[in-house]
Amino acid sequence: MNFKEGDVVQLKSGGPKMTINNIGKYNYADYQSANCDWFVQDKAPWKKESGVFPIHSLKKLD
Repeated sequence: MNFKEGDVVQLKSGGPKMTINNIGKYNYADYQSANCDWFVQDKAPWKKESGVFPIHSLKKLD
């Protein structure tokens, strides 16, 4: 599956909806990875989180 910046994704195992900011080779040597942001509501205000995930661990959401 082709991913691009701005796509809304989720880990195949579940979790929050995330937005792809950048795609490249980050922490996972030979794997394309996505740098993603998502928001967590831990009372008020919302908190922005981010992380890098291998592309093969993500699914695209509508």
